[in-house]
Amino acid sequence: MATIGNMYPTLSDLKKQGWGDDISTIIDMLVQFNAMYEDAPIFECNMGSSHLTTVRTGLPVPTWRKLYKGVLPTKGTTAQVKDATGMLEDWSEVDAKLVEIAKNPARFRLNEAKAHIAGMANMLGSTVYYGDIDVNPERFTGLHARFNAKSAANGRQIVDAGGTGSDNTSIWFVTWGEDSVHLLYPEGSKAGLQREDKGKTTKELPDGSLYDVYREKFQQDIGLSVRDWRGVARIANIDISDLRANPTAGGADLINLMIDGYYALQNPNQPNGKTVIYASKTVQTFLHKQAMNRTNVNLTLDQSQGKPIVSFLGHPIRRDDNILETEGQIV
Repeated sequence: MATIGNMYPTLSDLKKQGWGDDISTIIDMLVQFNAMYEDAPIFECNMGSSHLTTVRTGLPVPTWRKLYKGVLPTKGTTAQVKDATGMLEDWSEVDAKLVEIAKNPARFRLNEAKAHIAGMANMLGSTVYYGDIDVNPERFTGLHARFNAKSAANGRQIVDAGGTGSDNTSIWFVTWGEDSVHLLYPEGSKAGLQREDKGKTTKELPDGSLYDVYREKFQQDIGLSVRDWRGVARIANIDISDLRANPTAGGADLINLMIDGYYALQNPNQPNGKTVIYASKTVQTFLHKQAMNRTNVNLTLDQSQGKPIVSFLGHPIRRDDNILETEGQIV
């Protein structure tokens, strides 16, 4: 089965709108450090830095009509959800002497800023999973805080792998699309991305000594909207120690659990969405080994641009190091 494509613009798509080489280069770097930027569509907020959506929570119930009998009008039920964006920011400083002796000063400065851009990509990825505005109000609410109780209304989207203690991890099925899950950026901004050159300035060290630096600021205002929780499934409580101890047969039966997660989704093959599976390094390694076993027909191992791609029922499984392997038990 081929992976269903995403018809909505991702951050990589938006760079084609003529924002300049600097922003395009930053987007390329962000995608390099976090594949989610390539998968996730991103939409402009409809309320400044916040986004208000109406989520359908129930369908209307039709009536079988008899001849000469009327039918009472019905309506579905909905709920409004307001999602906020957070302001992610970092600064880069490079010794002015190094810049001035470089053959290509602009390229040198951007190369020196790679670590800062990587840090921003990792911070976004971590917040997509573990952000919680009740704990860190300056951030946005991620997936863990939305899918963290089996007794909740969306609890049937959580598949329990049986692990206890604090050495668990999760596998996430995310269906990216306008009506399911997508990223947000503030109204009127360039997808929240900004690179501001502060120029040359003098920096004073704690001992009073001075030297010149070139300084620049990177900023991305971004958020997450889960418009339909049926577009997400979480396989929680995967005991990492069991997988490590016996990577070919022990621990949780991930294949069966992933089948449960797949069918927890409303429609993983919807034509206007893209379902991607995210797992930690250990789980990805385990699944790669399983894919090499030809008896596992649900897992496949293919090549894309010279890289091995493990897929489950046609949907790619991506390694994401932002998924913790120290999660507590979800109950």
